[in-house]
Amino acid sequence: MIDILEEVPANVVKKILLNAKEEERNLINQFLRYPPESAGSIMTIEYVDLKKNMTVKEALEHIKETGLDKETVYTCYVTDANRKLEGIVSLRKLVISDEDLLIEDIMERDVIYVHTHDDQETVARVFKRYGFLALPVVDNEGRLIGIITVDDIMEVIDQEATEDFQKMAAMSPTEEKYLETSVLSLAKNRVIWLLVLMIFDTFAGGIIRKFENFLQSVVILTAFLPMLMDTGGNAGSQSSTLIIRGIALGEISPKDTGKVVLKELGVSLIVGIILAIVNLFGIYLVHNVEFLIALTVSITLFVTVVISKVIGGILPMIAKKLNIDPAIMAGPLITTIVDALSLIVYFSIASCLLNEEIA
Repeated sequence: MIDILEEVPANVVKKILLNAKEEERNLINQFLRYPPESAGSIMTIEYVDLKKNMTVKEALEHIKETGLDKETVYTCYVTDANRKLEGIVSLRKLVISDEDLLIEDIMERDVIYVHTHDDQETVARVFKRYGFLALPVVDNEGRLIGIITVDDIMEVIDQEATEDFQKMAAMSPTEEKYLETSVLSLAKNRVIWLLVLMIFDTFAGGIIRKFENFLQSVVILTAFLPMLMDTGGNAGSQSSTLIIRGIALGEISPKDTGKVVLKELGVSLIVGIILAIVNLFGIYLVHNVEFLIALTVSITLFVTVVISKVIGGILPMIAKKLNIDPAIMAGPLITTIVDALSLIVYFSIASCLLNEEIA
């Protein structure tokens, strides 16, 4: 019901609230106050709660009376008179325990839970880590407010994955299905980022114009521009994809930035050396290009790979630190940044190595 209320106009919500019972009205208002994509916004209040002074027999009778209307009965939550979460007990444990035992004697006190304002991605990571069927949600005072079931969080995981893919492809996220989305909406979701990237790409054009006279002197350098820019972009995209995925799974956090930089630096040095050596002999022997030209291109390739991989690794970390979705720092944006840097590196190295020949 809450999901429906979030979509309808405000005047309709007011009418529903006016005609609802006081208890229902309080619950609706409580749910509507939770931020979108928070644990509170996706939880349900249909859970089985028990008291620690109940016997196992009383608990099972309580489940039989109320369980039909609950989201799940496999895990029951033990609360005190103020609804503060004290422990959990599984239905399996209740069934196999002596019926005269008290709940406090068999319940688990070390409970994993999330808070109402935790982001739904945080909730998804908890589910992945522990494999729960349901997860309790508490407020700032530790009171049990609701639960999130694995069915609900699976929808969230699919939604977040789809959103990340769209952002990594430089599109505005949308929840609409492709075949049900109008051409105008699809164009609107794509054109904004394309415009931004196009404007950034004009910087690359400006760099080429700055070295136009230089290129006219050594025209052969132009032939290797696509290879250098594409390789740099691909190298940066590899790093950013791995880091973004690691952040999404909770394996990497902003505090690991130093480790990420060192690791990507190590990888880029190995990869860069291999690519540069192969490129050097390929250009010199296969394409019959002068050795100094081949050396210029190969050194540029090495430096570009190192820079792009480090940038590809560090930008998602910076985004996470600034509370920006790391998925934004993906392929298209990394490629655009690396393109400009690779051109600067290329022409700078060429100016140094080929200066005497040009003169």
